[in-house]
Amino acid sequence: MALIDYFLRRPEFDIFQMTGDHLPDVARIHGVLFKPAWSASAFYSLLSQDSVSGFVARQNNSSGGSAMGGFVLTRSAGGEAEILTVGVDPRYGRAGLGWRLMQAAVGRARQDGAETMFLEVDQANVAALALYRRLGFRKVGERKAYYKPSAQDASPGGADILRLDL
Repeated sequence: MALIDYFLRRPEFDIFQMTGDHLPDVARIHGVLFKPAWSASAFYSLLSQDSVSGFVARQNNSSGGSAMGGFVLTRSAGGEAEILTVGVDPRYGRAGLGWRLMQAAVGRARQDGAETMFLEVDQANVAALALYRRLGFRKVGERKAYYKPSAQDASPGGADILRLDL
């Protein structure tokens, strides 16, 4: 491999079960993507519940350790699963991590006996909506004024409720 190829090499990621050790990085990424952000202790409280599980994408070809690329947190109960939150570090956007994390979440939901999976997504999040459509989710409802107004937009944003039959 040429030296220039080494520096231009795309990051590679593996998907792992989320543990308490991952939570500071998960909270950091969540803070970049969402307001209000969830703290590591909030993630810990959720992950401590038997019905909640998560996955993380960790870089496996980094010389400086294994960087966190993204996460997904789910809950399964009563034959249904829901995506509580999912995020990909903007540095690694368009690398397929969202797809891979969601595939892990769907697989876990099926393993847990869920027949359907739900999530809520900001109607303005075009990239996420496209990903969820590719995964087979379909719109089953809407929550008007679900998200707080941002500094750029004075009106509260709506959320689409999406469903995937497993």
